[in-house]
Amino acid sequence: MKDADTRPQEDDKKSTSDLESPSNSNFNAPTAAEEKKLVRKLDWYILPITCLLYLFAYLDRSNLGNARLQGLPEDVLNGDPTGSYFDWVNSSFFFSYIIFQIPATITSKLFPPQRWLSAAAVGWGMASTLMATAKNFGGLVTARVFLGLFEACFGPGIPLYYSLFYTKEELGLRLAYWFGFAAVAGAFGGLIAFGIQQSTVNIAHWQLLFIIEGVATVLIGILSVFILPNRPEATKIFTPRERAIAISRMNKDATGDVGATVNKAHIWLAFRDWRIYTAGVIYFGLNSALASISAFLPTIIKTFGYTNALAQLLTVPPYAVAAVVMTMFAYATDRMQTRGLFMSVACLIVALGYLLLLTVHDNNSVRYFATFCITSGTYTTIGIIIAWFAHNLGSETKKATGIPMFMAIGQCGSILGSHLFPKTDGPKYIRGFAVICALELLAALCCFILHVSYRISNKRRDALYGVPKPDTRVDTSVLADQAPEFRYMS
Repeated sequence: MKDADTRPQEDDKKSTSDLESPSNSNFNAPTAAEEKKLVRKLDWYILPITCLLYLFAYLDRSNLGNARLQGLPEDVLNGDPTGSYFDWVNSSFFFSYIIFQIPATITSKLFPPQRWLSAAAVGWGMASTLMATAKNFGGLVTARVFLGLFEACFGPGIPLYYSLFYTKEELGLRLAYWFGFAAVAGAFGGLIAFGIQQSTVNIAHWQLLFIIEGVATVLIGILSVFILPNRPEATKIFTPRERAIAISRMNKDATGDVGATVNKAHIWLAFRDWRIYTAGVIYFGLNSALASISAFLPTIIKTFGYTNALAQLLTVPPYAVAAVVMTMFAYATDRMQTRGLFMSVACLIVALGYLLLLTVHDNNSVRYFATFCITSGTYTTIGIIIAWFAHNLGSETKKATGIPMFMAIGQCGSILGSHLFPKTDGPKYIRGFAVICALELLAALCCFILHVSYRISNKRRDALYGVPKPDTRVDTSVLADQAPEFRYMS
């Protein structure tokens, strides 16, 4: 599967529609069998390694929750009686992650994507490994800041990378598979932590946890540069016919700026788009929940009366169920070509979970069920919104700007979520549960507003310009998603 995509991208600065496309006289439209075969080939090259990378990205990001129960605060943070040091170590990741998302994703368009993603993985894997060497609060924070910097080069770039190869009918499920590995990481991380907790080693268990997960990331990052394909017009994994089909699919829903170039006008279009900021509000609530789940779920389950080791083990089922629920929702949104209403429902499921934790204090079965609601709804909504905007922004540059924009706004919620569950609020954690419940209700409302807004825009364009024919090629080189023929997914 080695992809020797090392040649200069000579043609990258011109539109891929000029290379091979349905408009060329020598291009024959692909049959359903040909397209299906190509998608299957793309899935084999892209999905396994990117999903595995995200699995370890999320393990490296969220392993603090398990390390907390393995003696990290006692060894490095002077016991941390109030939990404030741990909260700041956890949230320090998000400061650099937020700051670098937009410039990193825009800059990524100037490099071969497989090299960019591989370098990011090696970088955050090294940062995670070096956390094991931290002797104090400053050392941990420094490692977490670099972890956030390198992960900012990876996460927001994946939706853009996928959109080069998959159509809007295929994108939701693939991104759900990818983001679903965050939920798998939660389950897998609990199992790894449980196993390490039972081991007898000469170093602290939390140090072994950081080393195992960090070194594995570095190795997978090196491997990925040989597996991931370059852009459709530059990769060598395609036959000439496959390349022609891939480029025609790439230009199926939108054309415009492609390759190693950045359309500056579309950057400003993104900054002026109110829908991106609304998505940021949604993502803020989701990441408040996600950050608290990642860092505090073992602690929350421990309040049910279980031991540290069993609390870590009991985090596995909620994450496993979340991965299944997210895949089902994503499949439905791809089939029905609508996402907003599904997201509203998923946000309400999260709100229900936090409401149960707020109001039910004596029934551990109900409270444990609430953790399933929280993980399932949160992961589902995040997976869908990424796919939603991977299409609805129109051009590559607007995607490269808009996706990390709403993600950066949303990651501010991660900082908030990292501070909502101090030890002094336990075991009921009323403030944290109440704040996130309210944010999820707001997110549900914003999802519905975006859904209605997109439907209105589509109907207005249908009335003004007519209903576009299926597979109409849309020129988004000037107006991005404002092009008259462009239609949003609601």
